[in-house]
Amino acid sequence: MSEENKCKCINKDDLLEQTKLNIEKFGLQVIMVTSTKYSSSFAYSIGLTKTFNHPEIICFGLPNNLAHEIINDIAKIVENGEIIENGKIYTNIFGNSQATFLKVDERNISNYFGAGINYYESEKFNALQLIWTDRNDKFPWEENFEEEFLYKQPLLDRNANFKFNEPKNLTTFTTRQWLEEQKPILRVIHDNDGDWQFLTGDQLPEDIRIVALEELVKRDETLNEVFDLDYGEEAERGFIDGQWTRNKIEYEDET
Repeated sequence: MSEENKCKCINKDDLLEQTKLNIEKFGLQVIMVTSTKYSSSFAYSIGLTKTFNHPEIICFGLPNNLAHEIINDIAKIVENGEIIENGKIYTNIFGNSQATFLKVDERNISNYFGAGINYYESEKFNALQLIWTDRNDKFPWEENFEEEFLYKQPLLDRNANFKFNEPKNLTTFTTRQWLEEQKPILRVIHDNDGDWQFLTGDQLPEDIRIVALEELVKRDETLNEVFDLDYGEEAERGFIDGQWTRNKIEYEDET
């Protein structure tokens, strides 16, 4: 019902025109977003709201061809008059396993539906997240769900106040100035080995402290804006609520 879009190969204006044409012709556009070393790939629809007055669909961690096919299959179900229900168990989405859908918290929309926001402009839209099970047909919130897949599909009906993929008690590095003097975090580093550093910019080596990731986000929810920094990336800003500038970390050559 649509043609796959490779987001990195098309600019914003051309993507918008292509999206409009595909929605007019097929009823929707499927957007594919490739994975990074840190974040899972995902795919989402644009147009279900306009064409069928139905929430858009998003899914994570599936091979591109499968994700594209699944979203088109769901669109056909919707086109035939069925409304996809939040929390209902479906056995007709995947061949040999269960699936369900979760209503995406509106605070998570902007992080994943960039092209959709560009298309709908000021018009708000809802979305449902397709959730798949592991090889034992268990959902991520069920006991003994396979740890290998635990962070392959972030659950967008929750965690709007804590968007990082890692556990809330993850050990991170920050500064004495943040901990004791309440100075703002102005630089965030996601090291190649997975460590996170949240720095005030005026620290010395002896000022480094260890805290749980959740404690940083509780004090400053704007840190959620850099939750998807890839390994080997950093972000800087001039003040809280300021625009983050992202860069690859330039490591000095080892001697």
